[in-house]
Amino acid sequence: MDVADMSDAVDGGGTAADQGRDTPALAGALRLAMGRIVRRLRQAHAVGDISLSEVSVLARLSGGGPDSPGSLAEAERVRPQAMAGTLAGLERRGWVSRTPDTADRRRVVVAITEEGRTVLEQRRSESAGRLAHALEGFTPRERQALHDVLPLLDRLAERL
Repeated sequence: MDVADMSDAVDGGGTAADQGRDTPALAGALRLAMGRIVRRLRQAHAVGDISLSEVSVLARLSGGGPDSPGSLAEAERVRPQAMAGTLAGLERRGWVSRTPDTADRRRVVVAITEEGRTVLEQRRSESAGRLAHALEGFTPRERQALHDVLPLLDRLAERL
């Protein structure tokens, strides 16, 4: 499916029957395209670099502020044990800190450190730079079509 086809899908082009029939094909095409993009961005980073799970947790803490491990696990849709491992790795590197919850001293609150913010920003800058370089080969119309579909992709991510 090319950008024009995606633009038609975004604009509601085609009949209701066509759109219903194309839903599985669109789902498959989106999965493949997004998978390729993520893999290529991931491959650009050094082996042993920060994992996607770690980036996601740092981004969540950076944007939403300190949170409990349980709440982070729920938000990331992973088991608490998996989140514990992710947080342990981040803490070992000094990218997050744990402090007792002031309301309930039995609980722990995790916060991103300044070093963690720096790592997150560097990672974002590298990925954004690679994407920007790739987008230079697109026409203004194609870049606009990609821009226009972003709200739908965000909504799709929230529904998954």
